[in-house]
Amino acid sequence: MTAADTRPWLSVLIPVYNVEAYLEECVASVLADAGDGVEVLMLEDCSTDGSARLAQQIADRHAPQVRLLRHERNGGLSAARNSLIDGAHGTYLWFLDSDDVVMPGAVPALRACIDQHAPDLVLCDFRTLRTPFKLKHRLRGELHRHTFPGPARQRLTDRDALVSGVFAQGHLHSWSKIARRELWSADLRFPAGHYFEDMATTPALLLKTRSYVYMDKVWVGYRQRAGSILASSSARKIDDMMQALAPLPGLVAVQAPPLGDEARFQASYFAAKTFITACRCDADSPERLRSHLAAFKQFTLLTPDELLSAYGRRHWYWRARRLRHWLARCAA
Repeated sequence: MTAADTRPWLSVLIPVYNVEAYLEECVASVLADAGDGVEVLMLEDCSTDGSARLAQQIADRHAPQVRLLRHERNGGLSAARNSLIDGAHGTYLWFLDSDDVVMPGAVPALRACIDQHAPDLVLCDFRTLRTPFKLKHRLRGELHRHTFPGPARQRLTDRDALVSGVFAQGHLHSWSKIARRELWSADLRFPAGHYFEDMATTPALLLKTRSYVYMDKVWVGYRQRAGSILASSSARKIDDMMQALAPLPGLVAVQAPPLGDEARFQASYFAAKTFITACRCDADSPERLRSHLAAFKQFTLLTPDELLSAYGRRHWYWRARRLRHWLARCAA
């Protein structure tokens, strides 16, 4: 039997840092339906709670299907994910945050999708986990968040539709995208030491993809909690958010054939929303507003004037008014 015959078809990659209350449930959700050919790889990133001990207990209990890696010093989420990529053996890689869960039936459904279509990339939907989960959350659609607006459960090869659809939905997170490990080549890694690492890597992942399948089913339970990275704002986080899309123009410039108009628009619209979010956080700082405007002009694929014209053709008058407002505030 060759090494290729024994390679797992899937690696579920779980960074671990101060998640003692959630880690057991996270790993159990994967193992419940995993079966043979699925490895779970955890990376313990020098937690200060009981996560390290718990992770070791889980790995010992479920060896060899569950493996545990460790960092000697805390490197953050990006560094943890990069080490997990390097340590994974699976044909497909699925990132899962250690406070989230895989929904029942998701792993077998993924296996069936891969057996039938063998795509480079599989996109899935998710739901929000809250305590308590209230009626207003249900009315917001948090029981089923769609990550892609295109056709479901069929093999697609339209790169422009993939890029356009993901940016249009605005869900660039890595855990809703299961990719062949070849897509995570040596030149594609998460930016160590920075937040918004998914925004920095997902565009490149999409542009590398030759075939994909969208599964319009809830496969991930995404937990909203006060202690998460994105639960609070800071100048550093805002700066990282504004820099996350900086590689995008360079990536698009080398595409052959060139990226289509709709995909360029949706990427630019996402960039504009990112710009406005940063401006709202720093509304009282003229210096930071000017910095955000300079960054936006660098990473948008359409100029502000081109984007405003596109808004007009879509009759997006309120969006145009809001963008003009912040462009004027930043330039004042």
